[in-house]
Amino acid sequence: MGHHPSGSSFSDVTGADALDQESEVPGLDWPFGCIDAVGRDELRETAYELFFTCCRSSPGFGGRSPLSFYPSPHHQPQQPEAGGKDVGGGTNMMVVTSKIKRALGLRTRRGSPPMRAMSAQSPTAAQAAPGSGGASPGGKLKQRPMTSAEIMRQQMGVTEQSDNRLRKTLMRTLVGQSGRRAETIILPLELLRQLKPSEFNDAQEYQKWQRRQLKILEAGLLLHPSIPLDRLNASALRLREVIRSSELKPIDTSKNSEVMRSLCNAVVSLAWRSPNGSPPEFCHWADGFPLNLQLYLALLRSIFDFRDETAVLEEVDEMVELMKKTWMTLGLNKVIHNSCFAWVLFEQYVRTGQIEEDLLGATLIVLGDIAGEAKRPDRELVYIKALSPALSSMLNWAERKLLDYHSAFGKCSIGLMEKVLAMALTTAKITSESLSSFSGAEKDDDGAGEVINSLAFRVERYIRTSLKSAFTKILESGNGKVDSMIVEVDEEPSETLVHLAKDTESLAATERETYSTVLKRWHPRPVAVAVVTLHSCYGIVLKQYIARITGLNNESVRVLQTAGKLEKTLVQMVVEDAADYDDGGKAVVKEMIPYDVESIVLTLMKSWIMERLRVGTECLNRAKETETWNPKSKAEPFAQSGVDLMKLAKVTVDEFFEIPVAAREELVQELADGLEALFQDYTSFVASCGTKQSYIPSLPPLTRCNQESKLGNLWKTARALIGFAGGPKTGKKRTSPAASHHPRPSTRRGTQRLYIRLNTLHYVLAVLHSIDKSLSFFGRGPSPPRNRSADPAAAAAARRRIAPTRFDLARSSLQDAILHVSEMAAYRLIFVDSNQFFYEGLYAGGVAAARIRPAVRVLKQNLNLLVAVLTDRAQPLAVREVMKASFEVFLMVLLAGGSERWFSRADSGAVAEDLESLRRVFCTSGEGLVAEETVEREAEVAEGIVVLLGMPTEKLVEEFTAAACEASSLGIGPAENKVPMPPTTGRWNRADPNTILRVLCHRNDEAANRFLKKTFQMAKRK
Repeated sequence: MGHHPSGSSFSDVTGADALDQESEVPGLDWPFGCIDAVGRDELRETAYELFFTCCRSSPGFGGRSPLSFYPSPHHQPQQPEAGGKDVGGGTNMMVVTSKIKRALGLRTRRGSPPMRAMSAQSPTAAQAAPGSGGASPGGKLKQRPMTSAEIMRQQMGVTEQSDNRLRKTLMRTLVGQSGRRAETIILPLELLRQLKPSEFNDAQEYQKWQRRQLKILEAGLLLHPSIPLDRLNASALRLREVIRSSELKPIDTSKNSEVMRSLCNAVVSLAWRSPNGSPPEFCHWADGFPLNLQLYLALLRSIFDFRDETAVLEEVDEMVELMKKTWMTLGLNKVIHNSCFAWVLFEQYVRTGQIEEDLLGATLIVLGDIAGEAKRPDRELVYIKALSPALSSMLNWAERKLLDYHSAFGKCSIGLMEKVLAMALTTAKITSESLSSFSGAEKDDDGAGEVINSLAFRVERYIRTSLKSAFTKILESGNGKVDSMIVEVDEEPSETLVHLAKDTESLAATERETYSTVLKRWHPRPVAVAVVTLHSCYGIVLKQYIARITGLNNESVRVLQTAGKLEKTLVQMVVEDAADYDDGGKAVVKEMIPYDVESIVLTLMKSWIMERLRVGTECLNRAKETETWNPKSKAEPFAQSGVDLMKLAKVTVDEFFEIPVAAREELVQELADGLEALFQDYTSFVASCGTKQSYIPSLPPLTRCNQESKLGNLWKTARALIGFAGGPKTGKKRTSPAASHHPRPSTRRGTQRLYIRLNTLHYVLAVLHSIDKSLSFFGRGPSPPRNRSADPAAAAAARRRIAPTRFDLARSSLQDAILHVSEMAAYRLIFVDSNQFFYEGLYAGGVAAARIRPAVRVLKQNLNLLVAVLTDRAQPLAVREVMKASFEVFLMVLLAGGSERWFSRADSGAVAEDLESLRRVFCTSGEGLVAEETVEREAEVAEGIVVLLGMPTEKLVEEFTAAACEASSLGIGPAENKVPMPPTTGRWNRADPNTILRVLCHRNDEAANRFLKKTFQMAKRK
């Protein structure tokens, strides 16, 4: 650092140019107030004049022994010992190091000392030793080491002409007063008195110089006096008037000038005041705040080499010692010096682009000295004025970096972060202690603990704020300080949240591995604070995402699962770091508001289920309004509403299990319950087609069959053969036997729609079974590991034993609905569509006239159509119900056929043949749709009635009497007991008294007629 160029490379204005380039440091708050009337260059020139005046008796400044050694033409300067000064008091620039730089940890530069070329015209050449000469034997200019005064002049950018004028002024002022103290000299006034316009290059230069001196007097005596000044002070008013007059033209400074005399009187009166009225020992013209500090800062800035502004001159020890001579005039002391020195080091670090960390380290060392002084309670007000603003500015600068330390410091600059953090906390601690000391507050035993807590709170604020900033940058651009995936602007929010979780985890790891090692010195739990902050930041974004999503899907579940994984990772960090915590990290974990991912997933799943069930309800309601029961297609003979509903249910179940969430039993059951309610509602809708009783004709009243002439019977037979039945009043035309050779199905559209309902119910049942299997399989969770050595047959049997159990109620409802609709279709087919062939036509007008063959042919055609329309699963039950309806209509013809039917004992054979024909229809229809045993079982009742038809009337009367009395609990008694009228149950049976009575009512003989008339006074047929 001690290396200076030779005289040929030195310029008198180089240092000035460097200082004038910038009046303020970007990004740094100026803490020492503003002096509007005086610029920075003017302060610097005044500071040099003050410095020179205070050091005038020192070597190199015009003292008695300025230099005692000069280089000869044959010798180089000898290197003295480590003290750094030669025997004559001059500065030997071959000093290896400096005490100040060594104490502050500043680097040392080795090189040639600053040299100055000497010429005969040089003002300092006259001070050279006799015999030294002005030139070397070779004719070249000789060089010598620069004095401290010359170094200061070059560093502060003062020209030799200005320096010469200053020397002349001091020489004239101190004539006969060599022992006069510098603090008793009002330097600007003396300069105004001693220097004349003729000593300047031109009048403009003189006027500018004069204005500077007057502005310094104004700043020191009027604007910023050290002793408070009365606004109406006469001297102050006179001084203001003189200064105002100088704005138009320079004032006359000659001895006889009235203006000059008035100026001198006013300045002397103001400068020689004292706070208590006692005679002062020195004058006060430059010791008012902030003028004194700004003058002193201008001096301190000269310690930096203007050729390398990051380096401190090796001559800093002697320069600082000389600067201390200005303390009395400026009203400073060691503590204020340290404050200004710390600021200058810090300011230079920032001004030079923050590339020399040694300057920042030196600032911290000086701040450490200041911290010891800050605790003293006897600090002066000027100390607070000087220290507090500087510390505040340093603190603000440091906090701007620390509040976003993830951007300000990388992994390679952790050492710098440690220094900046130390600066922030040290300045905060000094400020707190100095203010409390100055205010006189008494410190208790907890005072140190409060300061530590305050510093920890600051560190915590840095951690939280910086992490929030880093998290925000990742969220906005995905390109933060951690290695993160870039998230496109138009990317899906779910994908963004997944990437954000990964980046947050990386950020937390970087925080723990890189930054927390530094922060642990000042905070007991930096990792915990970081984890809580990141957990909260991601939680806010997650909460906003959850509020915006409308339903659960794979993407949203992935986000929630990633969030749960992140939360576990962050908690694990706290657990791993909990060894240093008294409570094992429990308090930190309690601060983390859990994401509660499982609960959120459960809630969203329930909402999703409710939404899907709502859609299903809408589908069902739409079906109730628009369904026409037409088949969707020939390949799918189902109602469109059933297909839509079951497709929706199937898709719902498939999507439910596609969501990557562990299937919870309660969720599966909730979905199953909702679907079952829909299925039951739809089943009720499909089955709402009436009752079979609406198709069965009402039973005619019981009458006795009257005996008619053989001519009447022949007439009825003839009418039956030509197509008319009944008496003359009926007028109903019947199908002739000839027309029945090529019958067509009599199934109407209404019955075919019932077939579609039946197909739909079977379709719903089949899909329900599939859905039930899916729910039962996936709802069980993972299957136990298979035993490869187990018997495959046993394993298959075990799988078959796992039957669906989720929709028992719906399945039962469907089975009931299928039976009901099958009955409805069968009874409608027989009693409505085929009515003219069965109930209206069969045996009407006599057995011989209307046998069952035409009805059987039509029945076969109807069964063929039924099999063609119905699905395979629906056919067996439907055919069985048609069989039941056929046998029931056959019985009604025999037992409740009305007045158009009568039977004799001889007709039983023909009726038996017809019954067998009807039975064979169902035994041979389809491929085993109805088992022969079932047909036989259903035909047993009809066969029993046929047996009754073939019995003698007397036998029928006997069996009827016995059955009727037994049914009424009267028993067989005397003849005078009346036989009770048996009730009509509709359950025909050979042993049923009402059934036997009906056979008697249709028996066409005298004995039956007489019995019915005598026993029941039954009316005769009309």
